[in-house]
Amino acid sequence: MDQDSETLIIGAGPFGLGLATYLQKRQHDFRLVGHPMAFWKRHMPAGMLLRSGVEWHLDPDNQWTIERFLTERGESAEQAEPLALEWYLAYCEWFIRQAELPVQETYVAQLSRNETGFRATLADGSSVQARQVVIATGFYSYAHVPALLSELIPSARLRHTRDAIDLAAYRGKRVLIVGGRQSAFEWAALIREAGAARVDLSYRHDTPQFTVSDWSWVEALVAGMVAQPGWFRQLPPEEKEVHRLRLWTEGRLKLEPWLADRIFQPEVGLHPRTQVRAVTEKPGGLSVTLDSGEELEVDDVIAATGYQVDIRRLPFLSESLLTDLEITNGFPVLDEGFQSNVPGLYFSSFPAGQAFGPFFGFTIGVRAASRILGAVLNRQ
Repeated sequence: MDQDSETLIIGAGPFGLGLATYLQKRQHDFRLVGHPMAFWKRHMPAGMLLRSGVEWHLDPDNQWTIERFLTERGESAEQAEPLALEWYLAYCEWFIRQAELPVQETYVAQLSRNETGFRATLADGSSVQARQVVIATGFYSYAHVPALLSELIPSARLRHTRDAIDLAAYRGKRVLIVGGRQSAFEWAALIREAGAARVDLSYRHDTPQFTVSDWSWVEALVAGMVAQPGWFRQLPPEEKEVHRLRLWTEGRLKLEPWLADRIFQPEVGLHPRTQVRAVTEKPGGLSVTLDSGEELEVDDVIAATGYQVDIRRLPFLSESLLTDLEITNGFPVLDEGFQSNVPGLYFSSFPAGQAFGPFFGFTIGVRAASRILGAVLNRQ
């Protein structure tokens, strides 16, 4: 069955939901395709706590806020923070209901261009014809595992954090986590609490501080981009680097203080300023040698090595569309309205980070992206 729509939004994570809400309130003809919050539900572990606060809600019109959700539940921000993954997903489900968002719960199998716009073939057998398309998919396709780890560690014993969410599978096991940022330390705490016999972390830098991050300055910058969408791209390279470094400092060089007591435990070993140098497979496990000379006996290795955008890894983009798309450093080249060089094709969320700043890898960017992009789509 073919369906026509002015705008197709691909992805029902935070950025897709925020944009859909903006368009819905303005009676824009759109179709939203994706499984709501699927990455958060399927690729984040139970018991995870979020770094975002109650002010990082999804509604660009500030109606269906986390504060309102708290009020309806009779809870305070102090009671809710730090936000548990399960709690945040409950907010997102409530948000979808309140905004009355029509979500077509399937995936796009292929997106291609034709004479009237774009045609999306869906996994449920239907298709959508749209004049303009917004790709608002998040992190899933960009999981990064360094080549060295892939070469040294047998694939059966190596998982990226994206796929290491069955915590019970690590009960009684010795686990090495490669990486030293928030996700690495939180996975270590959760795996230990799930009954792992031993958890070691190897990372190239000093151990980050367990201290509260200051995100207050980010919200003002991102909100200001609604009036000046080209603000970040117009900065001199050295000023862009200042903002990247400051965000890196808050998001990567600090660990949430509620992790400290969960990490400094007898079963957890920290190995700062180290890298994996050699791996030998033995019956029942691996012998891992770090470049410090330390040797670790482990059963499984988890790569907490983050995500790197490479738009070519999106599985549904047709070859002809990829050929036409201008890409720099893996990112699509975007104008001030999030539009790529392919007319009518827009990118939001993580892939917009090169053009609009690293803030768009966090949910704090949802509302600004929705307002900028929504206004552009309505004008078109």
